[in-house]
Formats: sequence, structure tokens, C-alpha cells
Amino acid sequence: MSWLDLHMHSNQSDDGEYTPEELMELCVQNGVRTAAVADHNSTRAVQRAQTRAEALGITCISGVELDCTHQGVDLHLLGYWIDPMHPGFAAAEQDIWEQEQRAGSKRIELAKALGIQFKTCDALLSAKQGVVTGEMIAEAALEQDPENPLLAPYQPGGARSDNPFVNFYWDFFSQGKPAYVPITFMSLKEAVELVTAAGGVPVLAHPGNNVHENAELLADIAARGVKGLEAYSSYHSPEQTAFYLEQAAQLSLAVSCGSDFHGKIKPSIRLGGTECGGHEAELLRGLECQIPR
Repeated sequence: MSWLDLHMHSNQSDDGEYTPEELMELCVQNGVRTAAVADHNSTRAVQRAQTRAEALGITCISGVELDCTHQGVDLHLLGYWIDPMHPGFAAAEQDIWEQEQRAGSKRIELAKALGIQFKTCDALLSAKQGVVTGEMIAEAALEQDPENPLLAPYQPGGARSDNPFVNFYWDFFSQGKPAYVPITFMSLKEAVELVTAAGGVPVLAHPGNNVHENAELLADIAARGVKGLEAYSSYHSPEQTAFYLEQAAQLSLAVSCGSDFHGKIKPSIRLGGTECGGHEAELLRGLECQIPR
């Protein structure tokens, strides 16, 4: 277990389970002493989490995870030590939320066209402000269509059953998959500029999920002002971690460590559960050195 976890989500993300206060209490229970709440396109949880963290005697770094795109590839950009009150974050959240509300019905339609059966009303019951995610559809489908061979990998004992809901999302609803619904995200350049304008450090989240060890693409991303890589991620295999550590060194990027904890949609992921080889203090210093002065 690691005392550093710089990627977690509260219920201010559309797919997070716990309140900001509960999240900080879970950090204490799991031995996390320095955390960063990085909700999807939202900074609304930051001040609440920091207030509770201070009362508990731990550190909560202000953070965010912005959806963005570069060279046609959807990316997630983390921002650390941001000013959560910067108006650009509220504007970005509102834009994405409105698009996500419209995309929900299309996701339901595409999933059913693939032969995945579930009651639309059950997926809508889990929706936050009308946003239906792939994970919500997975939860409804796995309960109501247990014999469907398409869902066998996500059932207990299946190859994708460790985190069935989010794995279902990556396999069916992420970019390039059959139920993907495009959302118009800001560019990587705009995301980097927003994080930097808010006084933060832009770090590429779980690159193994989006960059797929494409060194040329990664170098181009770094050239756009990204200052760090989340090389230590719950998504990464040991081989991927080694690759991104090497790339970070070659590109002079700081390295981050995060579990991407959400709660029930990722049941096998624990706060502080992403090991970073005992390098917590070193990683934190490297990231702090990137804070705009």
C-alpha cells in the first residue's frame, strides 16, 4: 500500500460513489496521507475534501481530471494544485454535462442494438442529473441479462470480472468501441492552458489506456505543455509502468501515482493500492517542482 494517492473521485463525478468527506475518511482508513481529489471536469468537491482532510490530519491536494482530445485521441488530463474557483472549470463542467445528458439515450440505444438487454428505467435510476454512463448500463444489464454470452467476461469468475462495470465501459463505450458516443471535448492545448492558468500542474492520466505505448504520440503530447505522467496507475501492467517510467525520464516529465478510485464501479481498486516502489516522497517533490512560480 502507498501513502500517496493522487487520483480519486468523489460523488461529484458522475461515476463516483462517496462524498468528498467520506473519501477523506476512507483515505485515513487505508493509510493514505497525501491525496488528490480529481473529479471528472469538476472542482466542486475540492474545498469540502480539503476541509475534512485538515480535520483528519492528512493533506488533500486540489485536483481535477479534464476530458480533452489530441490528434483524434480522447485523453484525460489531471491538474494538481489548481485554484478550484477558476471560472474555466465551471464552464467546462457545464458544457460536458449538457453533452453527456444528450449522449445517454444514444448509449442505451446502441447497447440494446448490440443485443444487451436491460430496462431503460433501471439505468436511468442510477443517473445523476440525467447522465447515463456505460457503467450504469453495465450494472443494469449484468443484473437483468445474466445468461447473455456478451456479458460472460464480466460475471463472477470471468476474465473481466475484477472491475466489471468499468471494464464493460472500456470494452463497449470508450473511443473506437461499438457503443461509443462522441463528445466534443476541449483540445489538449486548451486543457493544459486551463490547468496552468489556474496555477496547476498538468499531468497525463493513465496513458496506457489512451496512448497505448505510442512513443511518438506521447512525445507530441509532452510538447504541448504536459508536465507529468501517471506512470503508476491501477490500469497499468508492470510492463506498461516500466515503459512510462522510461518515457518520463526521456521526456523530462514528473511522475505521478494514482489508484483512480471510484467506489463500486471499480471494486478491486483500493485507495492507496497502487504501489510506487517506495518512491512516494520523490514523486511528490518532482511534481511540486512543476508548480508555476
